Amino acid sequence: MDRTVAYYTLGCKLNFAETSTIARDLSRQGFVKTAFEEPADLYVINTCSVTDNADKRCRGIVRQALRTNPEAFIAVVGCYAQLKPEEIASIPGVDLVLGASEKFELSRYLDDLSKNDMGEVHSCEIGEADFYVGSYAIGDRTRAFLKVQDGCDYKCTYCTIPLARGISRSDTLENVLANAREISEKGIREIVLTGVNIGDYGKGEFGDKRHKHTFLDLVRALDEVPGIERVRISSIEPNLLRNETIDFVSGSRHFVPHFHIPLQSGSNDILKQMRRRYLRELYADRVGRIREVMPHACIGADVIVGFPGETEAHFMETYRFLHELDISYLHVFTYSERDDTAAAAMEGAVPVAERRRRSKMLRSLSAKKRRAFYRGQLGTVRTVLFESENKRGYIHGFTENYVKVKAPWDPSLAGTLQRIRLTAIDPDGLVRIEPVSEEIQA
Repeated sequence: MDRTVAYYTLGCKLNFAETSTIARDLSRQGFVKTAFEEPADLYVINTCSVTDNADKRCRGIVRQALRTNPEAFIAVVGCYAQLKPEEIASIPGVDLVLGASEKFELSRYLDDLSKNDMGEVHSCEIGEADFYVGSYAIGDRTRAFLKVQDGCDYKCTYCTIPLARGISRSDTLENVLANAREISEKGIREIVLTGVNIGDYGKGEFGDKRHKHTFLDLVRALDEVPGIERVRISSIEPNLLRNETIDFVSGSRHFVPHFHIPLQSGSNDILKQMRRRYLRELYADRVGRIREVMPHACIGADVIVGFPGETEAHFMETYRFLHELDISYLHVFTYSERDDTAAAAMEGAVPVAERRRRSKMLRSLSAKKRRAFYRGQLGTVRTVLFESENKRGYIHGFTENYVKVKAPWDPSLAGTLQRIRLTAIDPDGLVRIEPVSEEIQA
């Protein structure tokens, strides 16, 4: 009888891409994929460790799997597994823990799915995680997350990612393009580029620190891949987002006008304490350049509140900077202390209640920013890629510039690109639309 496997992925798009690579390997080994809510012989949990909450969620997901099948074999992989393998191994019911290098060889450890008394750990020293494994994930058959880079050489004082994923290294351009063509042949209409620090693409492409190619080389090459209607750049560091890349995207055939650029703080004092590689003036310059050549672009920002030493004056510097900046939305993160980071030993800890208050203020600002951006798009004609889920009688999708829209449920729209006019904003913040023409053919 076939052995069944179910997957649960925590964290970023990069994790989803890597889970898909693991799943394809197990499929070749004869495992049959099932939903995580269903009984399975094997549960694979791919973990994140960006925040404390992600660590706690891992424990909850293990318990959920065991409630579904108490005899299931539980394998935990990913960033948290690399950082705290012994801690995970001690979670009741966990049988196998694999670190950054070992996770892609999961099938080697699955000859016997008998439960263990204690989790078995296979985790390398992070300095040994210096090879690259290409990955991509296809979500709801409309878009694919394509991994182009892994690891990070930056030493931001709050971040555990270099400890969990190792040095910056890249897929070869040839392999990225091969994966993109493979995605295209499956009928997928959009690719989202993912990695830890994708602007650093090219470093470590052939196993050394040299840049054989640049991120701009990658963008130019992907723009030539036939069959993919859209390519979307995920998070990219402001100091690595060059004018040449912005200008190319503005006139490209397939890259969409959507940028997500981490800021983390609008105070130069705090940016220096974080060891970020730019100041707020450079960030404002990047946003200004995008607005100059793509006025309709969607621009998102990451912000951390409550970093050690962040006074009320520092926070208000950030708030005012963001209030005045022509961006479209924020992803707000409440600072949490992480073991083995420089920030964890810094003085000036911000009380947790104050961190939450600041987070709430910025989340409110984000809602206002998004609504203002949507309002500015009303009356324009855009292209929407519809998703495949029926949500309370509506089908949802995103325009090329990342406006989330809805229309009455119509299964024939799923996975299609449609020309539409944005007509009104609903109380829930979504935009209603009216059709302009027939489906756009690939």
